[in-house]
Amino acid sequence: MRSILLVLGAALIGGGALLAVGTITPARTASSAVPAENAEKAALGKEIREYLIANPEVLVEAMQVLERKQDGQREAVTQKAIREHKAELFGDPESPTGGNAGGDVTIVDFNDYQCPYCKRAHQAVKSVMSADSKIRIVYKDLPILGETSRIAALAALAAVAQGKHLALHEALMEYSGKLDRARILEIAASVDLDVARLEKDMDDPKFKQIIERNMALAAALGIRGTPAFVVGDQFVPGAVDADTLKQLIASARKR
Repeated sequence: MRSILLVLGAALIGGGALLAVGTITPARTASSAVPAENAEKAALGKEIREYLIANPEVLVEAMQVLERKQDGQREAVTQKAIREHKAELFGDPESPTGGNAGGDVTIVDFNDYQCPYCKRAHQAVKSVMSADSKIRIVYKDLPILGETSRIAALAALAAVAQGKHLALHEALMEYSGKLDRARILEIAASVDLDVARLEKDMDDPKFKQIIERNMALAAALGIRGTPAFVVGDQFVPGAVDADTLKQLIASARKR
């Protein structure tokens, strides 16, 4: 109780209000100290409660300050993680890539083929990529939505050997129905993949290892869901629209 009161008292002081959180009192005997302290706590609690009821904006301000502080702390941790994992993010030779191999800005795209927000963000990425020839993209499969997501990720990774990763990636992202293994293979066939070869390649343990590395990398960056992006040195959680993505790319170029 004491800690809660002190926090609220501090919040009020920070918001511009000053409450007397203690007064000078005569020395008390051991027997009277506890009841007196309880009475002081009750009085302080009542005063804080009454003040908050009369001035609820103070608590809102305190929460906003806390949120900004937490956002700043998360951003600092993420920036440190991006620097520490730069090689895994941008230079893993087993991660599929697209766009301009010599582009001046790299987008790292963490995605799940069953994620509706990923499908929405895919349209923004596709639009921006078609209009900007200086972007490189790295695809990081992050199958967090179950076994079907894992199968789709394995198929996409295995499609690299046939030069069809981008075709399958786009076909899976643009498919709006329910996916299962059979449907994933049908979609693969629709973009001219050799399905028998694809199924055989999907069993290669290296693709499971790639996914595990992606999972570990996502954890290091604090990624809690899909989609998520790293644009240059900026971390962007959640779906982005084309205008926001353009702004992030422009900012990355300035840096």
